[in-house]
Amino acid sequence: MSKITSAFRNGKAFIPFVTCGDPSLDVTEQIVYAMADAGADLIELGIPFSDPTAEGPVIQEANVRALSAGTTTDKIFDMVRRIRQKTDIPMVFMTYANVVYSYGSERFIRTAAEIGMDGLILPDVPFEEKAEFDPLCRQYGIDLVSLIAPTSHDRIRMIAKEASGFVYCVSSLGVTGVRSSITTDIGAMVKLVKETQDIPCAVGFGISTPEQAAKMAAQSDGAIVGSAIVKICAKYGKDCVPHVKEYVKSMKDAVRNAN
Repeated sequence: MSKITSAFRNGKAFIPFVTCGDPSLDVTEQIVYAMADAGADLIELGIPFSDPTAEGPVIQEANVRALSAGTTTDKIFDMVRRIRQKTDIPMVFMTYANVVYSYGSERFIRTAAEIGMDGLILPDVPFEEKAEFDPLCRQYGIDLVSLIAPTSHDRIRMIAKEASGFVYCVSSLGVTGVRSSITTDIGAMVKLVKETQDIPCAVGFGISTPEQAAKMAAQSDGAIVGSAIVKICAKYGKDCVPHVKEYVKSMKDAVRNAN
């Protein structure tokens, strides 16, 4: 069983996202420890990119701040090495194909595996183009996490068949960001996946409140939250760690009690 899949073994999972280097990598490192302490089951580390197509303004602005602060892929790798001396919580990188390409796909994936990362999410790589990365990920024992969207009914089975780690169910069309309500039939998406492969499904995009997280987790195996956490980082800057911790704890409690 992959380490990512095992993150879903103890009931519903809560998966927070943070943009590395916003406001600094030192703060990002402390955020990771705080999120692990607060009950996060798996952590997504965003590697900033200058043109993040799937992101709404909140995470775009975080990317700009992180890059302005001098954040690089190598510095993020060094931070992960430090984190791995203190915690073995499952972690995945979320970034863009260009970041991996420009670093050298094999060098990136090999290094990610060596420093103890468990998976990779590339939201701008469609299923049809994953052959660029999937064989390398399998070679080095990294789960390339597949995304499924509300539109891809015919494609859900096809994607689920080859998925590894967990399946990232995109709750709403468009870019990341906080939504007032989520109307997608998540249950139907999850059912299609499970009919094809017994793999965990977690829901992301637009979840910000404990109520939304509980509702999404009730229909799946877990909830993913990014923009709401990045907003806390933007609001409090270097003082954000306790605020992020409190938020993650409230979300994990809501997800834990979802049924």
